[in-house]
Amino acid sequence: MHTHRPSVSIVIPTHTEDRWSSLVRTVACAKAQVYTPAEVVVVVDHNPALYRRARRDLAGVTVLENQYAKGVSGNRNTGAFHTHTALIAFMDDDVISEPDWLGALVAPFADPKVVGTGGGISPAWEGPAPRWMPEEFLWAVGGSYQGMPTETAPIRNVWSASMVVRRETFMAVGGFRTGFGKLGGQNRPEDTELCIRMSAAGGGHWMYVPGAVIRHEVPASRSTFSFFLRRCYAEGRGKVQMAGLNKTTDSLGAERNYLRSLPRAVGRNLAAASRGRGVAHALKAGSVLAGVAAAGFGGAVETVSTRRTERRPVLEATR
Repeated sequence: MHTHRPSVSIVIPTHTEDRWSSLVRTVACAKAQVYTPAEVVVVVDHNPALYRRARRDLAGVTVLENQYAKGVSGNRNTGAFHTHTALIAFMDDDVISEPDWLGALVAPFADPKVVGTGGGISPAWEGPAPRWMPEEFLWAVGGSYQGMPTETAPIRNVWSASMVVRRETFMAVGGFRTGFGKLGGQNRPEDTELCIRMSAAGGGHWMYVPGAVIRHEVPASRSTFSFFLRRCYAEGRGKVQMAGLNKTTDSLGAERNYLRSLPRAVGRNLAAASRGRGVAHALKAGSVLAGVAAAGFGGAVETVSTRRTERRPVLEATR
């Protein structure tokens, strides 16, 4: 029986020449997919030298410049809005995918209720993996973490390093929220925020496909404990901001479930350490507690600053 194969474009945002070799490799991975993409689009974020180089040296791809303010959300939207395919895939410029990656992410779209899919992400550490890094916190370096489904299953959100969206729903919600995302020191969850809006608009759901694995580079600068704490703090702030944008939906249900799983992680690692299975388990238990504290502190700071901002117009009006 002949089944309809929806057409897919792949969008790869990029912003710095420091990642040129990674970008070249990611583009090669995109072009090598067994499920052949209709188009591979590289979008450069306000970097004219990189744009010229990409235009000159990347054969067989479309190269565009970000049409919006600086930031990855507008960068991805520029690429997505350029395409005409039924499905749009997103990859980061520092990932490595197997040739069956795209086909595995497209398969769930046979169900019309699926608005998007995402794959498993395995951290590719530049140096040795930190001994203190708990498996439950691999999201802090952009990886799939312990507690996520181990088989293809519905999920609230996926990550834009490895994501496919149904064009119709993506367009209906206006794409990624520009001005909300990763830029400089800010680390707002623009991909989670998009997933929540697309589910609400389409009345559909997302599917997580753990077998569609990409390897995501983690530079040595991101394998330090201080980066881990900063990232957890930023996540706490970002999730409170996201909840403020999506007041009509329970956007933090997944976070509450995740937090409930963390005491088990502490207990498991402390038990392993007490049985003489190495200091790394004790370090991981401590890191879980530190990560929760940093995220909680970030959330509290953001809640206080939001309330101050909301009160200001009221106070000014009463003057």
